[in-house]
Amino acid sequence: MMEDPEVPADPDVPESLAPLEAAEPPQALSDRDPFWSYGDLMIFAGLTIPCMLFGFGAVKAAFWILHLHPAVKTWELLAAQVAFYMLLLGVLMALFRTQYDRPFWRSLAWVTPRLPFFSIATAGVGLAIAILLFGVLIRTPNKPNPLTDLLKDPTSLLLVAIFGSIVAPVCEELVFRGFLQPLLVRSLGAVAGILATALPFGLLHFQEYGNSWRHVLLIALSGIAFGWMRQATGSTKAAAGMHSAYNAFQFVLLLMAKGLPQ
Repeated sequence: MMEDPEVPADPDVPESLAPLEAAEPPQALSDRDPFWSYGDLMIFAGLTIPCMLFGFGAVKAAFWILHLHPAVKTWELLAAQVAFYMLLLGVLMALFRTQYDRPFWRSLAWVTPRLPFFSIATAGVGLAIAILLFGVLIRTPNKPNPLTDLLKDPTSLLLVAIFGSIVAPVCEELVFRGFLQPLLVRSLGAVAGILATALPFGLLHFQEYGNSWRHVLLIALSGIAFGWMRQATGSTKAAAGMHSAYNAFQFVLLLMAKGLPQ
């Protein structure tokens, strides 16, 4: 039985319209890692101040409506901070869902890390000790600032310690190491992306520590370590665990120095 001769190409069909079997479809934008863009970052950054103002205003109004007048003002300040964090993360959640139909936690790599929790916590404590020693080396000033003013009474110290060891590390790591760092790493590479993420993280605490550049440097260095943990494990949860242990160890030292409330 004779084989059919090869069918010649139709001369009337332009070559540009002929099917290309070897060609692969272009990668969808939503398949990038990470899938979000710098446009999303600009939207997020632009809504930061409105979220802060609305959060603080909402808490202030709630305390006034409910006739809450706590003797320790730290309750109101921390409630406002929690409201701000929730609104800000809500922006990310809405952005991921409406623009990309993606889940919030998994998109930000809030996954179980490969390292055991003990190793992550130990890394956080070791980092805290190293940062404290480096702070002594560069003669970091120990002068009054908004944070030390907030920690004068034992109740405030305990409240801030709980907040700073649980809520703040989770929220800050979701924003910096979960959202910002993957975008910068994609554009700049791992080392430059981690460094570029640590800089705004340090500057975020500039006013909090009395406009001290040494404190900014120390916090930026800790941010580099958190970023390395995120990059090495692929888990923002690991970075948050390290951050939490780092803060908790420093608060334990403060509590020991000032004494627990009676």
